[in-house]
Amino acid sequence: MKALAMWRSTAWTGWALVVGLCVLWQLSVVQGWVQSENWPALSAVLAKIWEGFVSGEWLSVFGPSIVRMLSGYALGCALGVMLGMLVANSRWAKRLLGTSIALLRPLPVPAIIPPLILLLGVDDALKITVIAFGVFFPVFMSAYAGVLAVDPVHKQVLRTFRIPGWIALFKVKLPTALPYIFSGMRISLSLALVLTVIAEMTAGNDGVGYYIVSMQYAMRAADMYAAVILLSLLGYVLNRLFVVLESRWLRWSRQLEERK
Repeated sequence: MKALAMWRSTAWTGWALVVGLCVLWQLSVVQGWVQSENWPALSAVLAKIWEGFVSGEWLSVFGPSIVRMLSGYALGCALGVMLGMLVANSRWAKRLLGTSIALLRPLPVPAIIPPLILLLGVDDALKITVIAFGVFFPVFMSAYAGVLAVDPVHKQVLRTFRIPGWIALFKVKLPTALPYIFSGMRISLSLALVLTVIAEMTAGNDGVGYYIVSMQYAMRAADMYAAVILLSLLGYVLNRLFVVLESRWLRWSRQLEERK
């Protein structure tokens, strides 16, 4: 209860700062502190947000982006968990894949977009691949570290009783690795949203990234800022939802451990 009260106090403090910055934004225009057509009043931006909801425009703008993001995120997480646990469990797999992963991991994601455009074109396959590529490595490293974190005593018990590999994987190693895996997945969730926008800005014909760039070129600053604000809120909501799901799954994992 004390921890919850502290969290609520911190959350209110954080939101108070956000409200204060919004007030300064509005005053900077109303009072003439900033005089620029590219810096609209917050009230004008909020009006654009409301108009977009009423007309259904935001659904057409954010809908394709969310589908792409979740598709690439799911693919990257699945590959990251499977290969991370495989490499951590198998010396042969580590020898085969370790060098390739070490070479690809430092590669900036935007750098792979031009080659992928030549291979995949500019359709959804490109964007989903870019998202999955960026998501893969944090999840892979988390899964790999999680398996290595298994208690040495447990490993010795598994070897002593000659427990089959698949039983050891699902009964011992996976429950131990889950907190690590969820940590990597949480980091990758916000990364997936960032990569979605980058891919759509670079090679898109719809989605929120394409919309932001289009509004910039059209000099429609209020529309552009409206999309950016909604993008920020979307990232916040997704993170909060993930935290709730993470707490439930990890609670299930702890309960499973207690039953052993």
